[in-house]
Amino acid sequence: MHNRSFYIRIWQELAAGKSMIFIAGPRQSGKTTLSKLIARTYPNNYYFNWDIAEHRTHFFSNPAFFEGIKRKDSSTPLIILDEIHKYKDWKNYLKGVYDQFHESYKFIVSGSGRLDIYQKGGDSLAGRYYMFHLFPFTIAELGNRNIPVKAFLKGPLRISMEHAKKNKEIWNLLSSLSGFPEPYLSGKATTYRRWSNTYSRQLIREDIRDIVDMKSITDVETLYLLLPSKIGSPLSVQSLANDLKVSYNTVRNWLDVFERFFLVFSIPTWTGKITRAIQKERKVYLWDAPRIKSASARFENMVAMELYRAVTLWNDKGYGDFSLHFIKNKEKQEVDFLLANNREPLLLIEAKFSDEQPSKSLQIFQRALKVPAVQLINEGSSYKLLSNDRNKILIAPAYQWLSQLP
Repeated sequence: MHNRSFYIRIWQELAAGKSMIFIAGPRQSGKTTLSKLIARTYPNNYYFNWDIAEHRTHFFSNPAFFEGIKRKDSSTPLIILDEIHKYKDWKNYLKGVYDQFHESYKFIVSGSGRLDIYQKGGDSLAGRYYMFHLFPFTIAELGNRNIPVKAFLKGPLRISMEHAKKNKEIWNLLSSLSGFPEPYLSGKATTYRRWSNTYSRQLIREDIRDIVDMKSITDVETLYLLLPSKIGSPLSVQSLANDLKVSYNTVRNWLDVFERFFLVFSIPTWTGKITRAIQKERKVYLWDAPRIKSASARFENMVAMELYRAVTLWNDKGYGDFSLHFIKNKEKQEVDFLLANNREPLLLIEAKFSDEQPSKSLQIFQRALKVPAVQLINEGSSYKLLSNDRNKILIAPAYQWLSQLP
């Protein structure tokens, strides 16, 4: 079993400042496992799961049931509340628990994407918790070569080819088995296929059906099955609506639900600091990347996952207001990714499956924005550093550059 030390460090950092920590992320990405790994460092710990009937019985007979914990010493107990968001009045419950017990207990609240829905405005829990996201395995976690955020931002083009062979092997496994712990740790394509076939179906039929009209469930599943062939281009919601014979807004709503439950994530187009910026569009990516048949689209999706993971966790840890975009102009020139902080462009990143020549669009946008640029490729055991006016473009294997991301 992988020890998830990458995320345990985030927990430690946040738990030093707040006694209630939320862990959100895709279903089956390992939230319960992570919580139990953290619990091992607490002599007094208690695990509660709303899905277990016996646990719910304790809850209803005494909402402060955790006070009955059998203690081994006088240290602060850790209480894990798993899937508590399935309780109708969970926010008010946690508010009461925090207000009464935050000085004498530590709490982990873990669950599906619904935990983040309530971060927007009017949150009765405001100021009472920190939240971070747990994602499926990434090359940055498994490669374990991370550099500090400040060092990365100062020199994003720095790279070493140390452990390249090992990183390449990990990258290939992620590409064929996904980063979800169950299929990844099995090491078997058959396990991945069985897992993948049931994963989206269960999520849609068990979690998503609560907020989508049941008559539409088959259409919702069909929409998800159509997405792998759309990866890599800005998503045309209208063409999906036409395919499914439903309205534009219906597809838009279903895609939003997919994001809320971490079936997909999306990145918007960049609209600032560039001439002739065009209307807002989005690119959608899957968390289950091996579903994507096209090798180059799957490669771009994997790069997107690594960058999205990085940006999300940097924000969770309070390092800045980072955002991930793609960039495109009216001439249809496009670069896959732009990393920004506080709306200031920091870095351009192009995912080119096998092209070692810098892309024309990358050079054009780099000259306009005057920021460093990276072109990531799928193969290779070395890198190149090229000039573009006064700027530099790094061309490097994705698995090597991404494995050092903070």
